[in-house]
Amino acid sequence: MTVNRYLRLIAGFFVMLSVLLAALYSLHWLWFTAFVGLNLFQSAFSDWCPMMTLLRRLGVRDDA
Repeated sequence: MTVNRYLRLIAGFFVMLSVLLAALYSLHWLWFTAFVGLNLFQSAFSDWCPMMTLLRRLGVRDDA
């Protein structure tokens, strides 16, 4: 898989996890959902995301 596919997978997982945690424990977990969403939003304009940097350092290949 590529960096972009991993990024979408991880972001989707984080959103679903935080919604589940908000339903089970505290609505404060929705702040994490907002954080993930804001990072995705800013990365659309800047083409940079902290998770993309981490994935590249772990050796995940970029799109060809």
